[in-house]
Amino acid sequence: MVLQLRLIPRLAAAARLTPATSCAPRLLLRRAPLPPALAMASAYSAGYGAGRRLLFRQLFEKESSTYTYLLADVADPDRPAVLIDPVDRTVDRDLNLIKELGLKLVFAMNTHVHADHVTGTGLIKTKVPGVKSVISKASGAKADHFVDHGDKIHFGNLFLEVRATPGHTSGCVTYVTGDADGQPSPRMAFTGDALIIRACGRTDFQIFTLPKDTLLYPAHDYKGFTVSTVEEEAAYNARLTKDKETFKTIMNSKFSQVDMYIWFIPNSHISADMLTLLAKLILLFWDERKKSDNLVSSWADLNLSYPKMMDVAVPANLVCGIQDPPPKI
Repeated sequence: MVLQLRLIPRLAAAARLTPATSCAPRLLLRRAPLPPALAMASAYSAGYGAGRRLLFRQLFEKESSTYTYLLADVADPDRPAVLIDPVDRTVDRDLNLIKELGLKLVFAMNTHVHADHVTGTGLIKTKVPGVKSVISKASGAKADHFVDHGDKIHFGNLFLEVRATPGHTSGCVTYVTGDADGQPSPRMAFTGDALIIRACGRTDFQIFTLPKDTLLYPAHDYKGFTVSTVEEEAAYNARLTKDKETFKTIMNSKFSQVDMYIWFIPNSHISADMLTLLAKLILLFWDERKKSDNLVSSWADLNLSYPKMMDVAVPANLVCGIQDPPPKI
């Protein structure tokens, strides 16, 4: 038997608070075996899974509250690795870690065109020869490799499946560890902004067809959560537990109208200057986004600051994060 700290009320077994969380929840100490998903999540957070083939790290950039994920096949002689959603401000940190671990970075991948930070993919390409950038074809952004729903990205004997999860933007994808012998179990899904723990959604037609114990890793978190599961989000995510009409009301609110602007920007073939103007227009709606009806009050409770990087990040991320791009990437 092991000691398990259970959060009250209803915080799920697989979602953990980081040590930096400032608001301590009320805790109940009881003896119970660790749920399988939590035990596996703990193992992955410590570094290894799938018979010590997968090395996994969850990295954090505090200014934009962005998670970057490092995965590598350490059983392969070349120790190939991928980075998901790297941030320009933490590129040196990430590359130093990759060097320390003796890994060979082969892909720098984005789940979508970000609006709150500049991707690190372009900067990584200038520092590490041979690295290829990856993003969905539907994103409208530049990259070395474009992926569609159903594609597979191989690194060593491991691979990630691509699932189209449009909603936050029409080009959003989720990267899911493979469903085959030798792949991590339970599976892991890197959802970008398509699904944030207890928020966002409604992309259940893809993410929620995965096994219930699939570990969900978002691109952002503002409350100290690091991981969840399909089963947990299906039960407790406010966006997913409403009936159809209530959900439509939420998505048609002023809050969600701003999401339409965010969808429009990375999927429009217009100039960088116009993108900047549109990004500034979004700022005018930001207060409305936070103050809209009580159906989305949980977002206001996050006390998010203005997206100061919006007018810089979107144009830069459309060209692989290079703010003064060369003629060819």
